[in-house]
Amino acid sequence: MIKNGQDAHPTTWDNLFSPNSLTGTKPVFPHSRRVGLHEQSLPTQAKFGASLIKKWYSLKLVQTNQTDTYEMSDLILFWHRRDLRIADNTGLAKARQLSNKIVGLFCLDSHILQGDDIATVRVTYMMGCLQALQQQYKKAGSQLLIVQGNPVKVIPQLVTALNPKAVFWNWDVEPYAKKRDRILLELLQAQGIQVIEQNWDQLLHSPEEIFTGTNKPYTVYGPFWKNWMGKSKANPVDKLENITGLTVSELEVAGQNGTIELPTAKDLGFVWDGELIIAPGETPARERLKEFAAGVINEYQEQRNFPGVEGTSKLSAPLKFGVIGIRTVWQATMEAWENSRSEETQANIRTYQQELAWREFYQHVMYHFPELAEGAYRDTFKNFPWETNTDHFQAWCEGRTGYPIVDAAMRQLNETGWMHNRCRMIVASFLTKDLILNPQWGEKYFMQKLIDGDLSANNGGWQWSASSGMDPKPLRIFNPASQAKKFDAEAEYIRQWVPELRSLDTQYLVSGKISPLERHGIGYPEPIVDHNLQQRRFKEVYGQQKNGQRWATVGNGLKADENG
Repeated sequence: MIKNGQDAHPTTWDNLFSPNSLTGTKPVFPHSRRVGLHEQSLPTQAKFGASLIKKWYSLKLVQTNQTDTYEMSDLILFWHRRDLRIADNTGLAKARQLSNKIVGLFCLDSHILQGDDIATVRVTYMMGCLQALQQQYKKAGSQLLIVQGNPVKVIPQLVTALNPKAVFWNWDVEPYAKKRDRILLELLQAQGIQVIEQNWDQLLHSPEEIFTGTNKPYTVYGPFWKNWMGKSKANPVDKLENITGLTVSELEVAGQNGTIELPTAKDLGFVWDGELIIAPGETPARERLKEFAAGVINEYQEQRNFPGVEGTSKLSAPLKFGVIGIRTVWQATMEAWENSRSEETQANIRTYQQELAWREFYQHVMYHFPELAEGAYRDTFKNFPWETNTDHFQAWCEGRTGYPIVDAAMRQLNETGWMHNRCRMIVASFLTKDLILNPQWGEKYFMQKLIDGDLSANNGGWQWSASSGMDPKPLRIFNPASQAKKFDAEAEYIRQWVPELRSLDTQYLVSGKISPLERHGIGYPEPIVDHNLQQRRFKEVYGQQKNGQRWATVGNGLKADENG
């Protein structure tokens, strides 16, 4: 909750809601600070009470670009964020119960779009989804309005001008979104506008629904899964249909108070020339789900691990932006279960359902433990002496480590904006356990590249790989050669993404044992580190850290602090 408080720094009404005031100032080291697409903490000056909100509102928000305001109507504005669809949208369904005049709203949040972890491919996909959503609203009889800037400033201005009876939105788990939404909620309530509190759409079970026997949030996946799976799941809600939108005069007023034409990603400065792994919008997502549930899911348990095989759902981006409802996905898995004819098939389907539960587990822990967005959960890793070799990090980013499976994965990411999940684990382990580099560097790089980049899932995956988060095995270290042998035995994936290696024998590609002469001849680099030496090095550092040994950085390496 927002509470009354005082800040040590002077604050004016205008700079209180400036983009910088929402982000605060944090120390940054190269590739270290991780900021997800909807996350970052609000500063102290943003935590104020309802009385201050009302005072600010009386001074600022009444200054709209019109002289006459509308009497409160039946209009409900629905603010879309990560729910870019009109079908199976719980917030929209609740709005429809109260009115048939529903208008969509999306804010191009400057804090997000100007962040240093934004991905061009992700913005490109999002803007395509917004184009599709705008068409959906048009077919339903209404409009999707677009505003741009600071949400807690531009949305209240539009609301003051249109004077709707309610503004609805679906809730989010991320730190920035939670605090931003609380500010906006209190602003609207101060104006007498109805809002929805605690409406969850992106999850099958809200973070306040799944607790341990002692009424605490889960920090281990296994027990969470059992509790989560034991609860009944809601069915999809009806699609929004037969609604009305703004009149011509209301659209003019909206245009005078911040609404703009929907820009393209290129208009916003994001140019992605490659293909997308899935076309934007609800229809392609539903088609992909139908295809997956009719075939691939029946062999998911094994096939999901092979990066050279189409064995995954490819629904991560649609789920991240909510162009398909999670209840719709769950229903498809249950229909596949009911139509299955063997225990083996049911086991495959159950494995995919467990992946959906992992998604919710990571969102739940982000909701309950927002400090995860800032760093390690486990004490051993909160001040871990990571190395600082930026040359190694750059080689990792470019797919030039000299380890074929690692380089194939990183090049897939750089070229397509997506990476197979098995490979995400391989490259994360390599960065943290072989290069002994800060996982926040890799976490941020992923957010700068992934079409499905999501704070909770990305943070959870990186903390899992680094052994710094919840449910870890501290010394889990992936051997690149062993992973390639097990999951890319014929080197098909390696050959696809590292074309200079295509002519070499499979055994050399899988093992990575390519002679220096051959590497030089094809322009492929030597391994930047020795895996066996580095895993011993990591275990040594981990052991010393766990036992309280202080370490000092020397150049790009480490040594025990003699004063420790």
